[in-house]
Amino acid sequence: MRCDGDMLPRERVLAALRYQAPDVVPVRIAPVAAGLHEHGRKLVDLIQACGHDFGDLSGLQVPEPPPPEHYDADGRYHAFATDEWGIRWEYRIFGIWGHPVEWPLEHWSSLDAYQLPPAPPEAGPDVDLARQRVAKERETYYTLGGFGQLFELLRALRPFEKVLMDLVDDTPEVHRLADLITDHYLAHVRRSLATGVDGVTFADDHGTQQAMITSPGLFRSFFAPRYRHWFEAVKAADRAIFFHVCGQISPILEDFSRLGVDAIWPQLTAFELPELARACRDLGMAVELHPDRGELMQRGTPQEIRDYVLRLVDLFQTHQGGSWLYLEVDPGFPWPNVEALFNVAMELRGV
Repeated sequence: MRCDGDMLPRERVLAALRYQAPDVVPVRIAPVAAGLHEHGRKLVDLIQACGHDFGDLSGLQVPEPPPPEHYDADGRYHAFATDEWGIRWEYRIFGIWGHPVEWPLEHWSSLDAYQLPPAPPEAGPDVDLARQRVAKERETYYTLGGFGQLFELLRALRPFEKVLMDLVDDTPEVHRLADLITDHYLAHVRRSLATGVDGVTFADDHGTQQAMITSPGLFRSFFAPRYRHWFEAVKAADRAIFFHVCGQISPILEDFSRLGVDAIWPQLTAFELPELARACRDLGMAVELHPDRGELMQRGTPQEIRDYVLRLVDLFQTHQGGSWLYLEVDPGFPWPNVEALFNVAMELRGV
């Protein structure tokens, strides 16, 4: 990790979370397999040159390519896999989230016999090793563990439209399944806390580009109490809560703050940015600033990307705390745009 600031990466993130001025702009990099597969070693080198504050990426490598059987007769990537929940997924882009094509709970008649995956142990040799690794990383970096999700898993276990009808009809079965999922991920939360991480991550998409998927009232009656079940464990351990949520969720932004969320990773393109910046600063909730990976990163120019990032850190007053850059390279980003994104981040970090 190279930068000209005086703070350690962990100190830098802690300052930003507390709305205190960091020495340089904090950065969190997600080294996703899809981008690494497309751009190869030059992306690894760029990530390591930039440095980030959320863990040690010095050992980052290019992932192994997918096997030949994951390509169709025309040479296009096309794979299927069944996960530990019994959901069968179809994948069209290597390293990118797929789409469910078979749902183990398409019919509620399957619920009684359904078996959830085993919960992770909260103690034992593996947890001890993880605790030692985390303790070492925390000497320098801010560490994250996780995680929990509810809405997204519900709509992978059952077809999306059926889940929406379940929620509107307030069926007993959807409550039963949601409680099973909540209890399952509580074990994940407790395991993360047992390793000594600084924060725990959660994720659920609650919005479209224009509005919420459900009503704010339904969010508060169905989802919020179950999130609180996870969050209370995190707060009892005096750790931070990170939440990723896509879509326009302005009506429940304050709800996330009341639930105890310390940092939110929103979909910036769904908001009027000045309003989002003002709201999060008023709530004291830190923001992960993820530059638009759609239109901007795929079809913008390097200059547009530089201007956008500089505008973001100005709007969110990143130098005064309360936000940091979140960088993720997906397929389809032209290499000059990738370089522009990292170059401006390195400039802001004094690299």
